[in-house]
Amino acid sequence: MTKNIRKFFKNIYSQELAILERKSLDIIKSSKHGDMPRWRNLYDELPDVNPSFFELDGNVIKIGQRDEIDDVSYAKLYEILRQYMPWRKGPYSIFGINIDTEWRSDIKWDRFKDGISDISGRKILDIGAANGYHCLRALGAGAEFVMGVDPTLLYFMQFQLLNRYLKSDKVNVLPVGVDDIPYNCGYFDTVFSMGLLYHRRSPFDHLIQIYSFLKSGGELVLETLVVDGPQGYALTPRDRYAKMSNVWFIPSVETLLNWLKKCRYVDLKVSDISKTTSDEQRVTDWMTFESLNDFLDPLNKDITVEGYPAPRRAVVLAKKPQ
Repeated sequence: MTKNIRKFFKNIYSQELAILERKSLDIIKSSKHGDMPRWRNLYDELPDVNPSFFELDGNVIKIGQRDEIDDVSYAKLYEILRQYMPWRKGPYSIFGINIDTEWRSDIKWDRFKDGISDISGRKILDIGAANGYHCLRALGAGAEFVMGVDPTLLYFMQFQLLNRYLKSDKVNVLPVGVDDIPYNCGYFDTVFSMGLLYHRRSPFDHLIQIYSFLKSGGELVLETLVVDGPQGYALTPRDRYAKMSNVWFIPSVETLLNWLKKCRYVDLKVSDISKTTSDEQRVTDWMTFESLNDFLDPLNKDITVEGYPAPRRAVVLAKKPQ
């Protein structure tokens, strides 16, 4: 893992971002998370197999095929993948083992892939990357390199497991948060912020942060919860929203566009507005905890268990001026 992170940072020509290499290595070394020793031991026990087949540009990210691994190694890999549950973002197929994740992240990707600037040759930042599904899709679309950040150590370890077989030094998910990224680095061509804005106490600070990460002319791909309402309206849940305790503001689409304008973004485009359904988010054999249906009123699926409008998400594309 540490070797992969060091190799990844050799592709980053920015002294400012070098701090993330040191911080990531320190977190791995000093983590007090109770499951980290177990996850690291499992990582070391992964079967030593070199796949020749990869597919990063389809709905299911595929690494290896069933005929590239023997039965004993296949069984061992399956058990280790199960030990890394819950798998929330995907789907994946690893040597023919199909990981049916809670979120069909390919559905989200399809909502903006045709509207964004060509990813080929671009430097990508994915904030709140989880296990790196969208990072790998960006790599499959031809990105020069992709940096994902997510402080959840399980997601970091899931990505390291995947990259153990992918063996790419052009993509990595680091165990750090958005606030660890050097402000005003101006390094990235495209920044993904998907499912994060409503978790930030100050949406303006988050949008300004991202603006500072982008090169001139760079693009923000913003996916967030929205509600119906006029310009200026935003829902502020009293306590929880869909059983989430850390939801601060859910704006109307017009309010969201105004926030982006006030933060100096241009070329705003609403790429998609969709209600979240159980086709996209649900309980599976690989994520057996509560999911969308548990967050909605059992008698009225148009509202959450708290009585708020059921989740609806918008994807907005915006650019930093040249």
